[in-house]
Amino acid sequence: MPRTRLSVCQRKQRFASAAEAQAAALAADIELRTYACDRCGQYHLTSRLKGKRRLRPA
Repeated sequence: MPRTRLSVCQRKQRFASAAEAQAAALAADIELRTYACDRCGQYHLTSRLKGKRRLRPA
């Protein structure tokens, strides 16, 4: 798996838990996916979905 660039990590909002990040992703106007960052150890959101599992609202 490719490593997250530090400059990308620094620009993104950080979430302390996967659940917090997923709640923000579901509340967004566009489809987002959560991922654990290998730089900061927290969670970020991405709009890149190609080949990835998609979140489904409960």
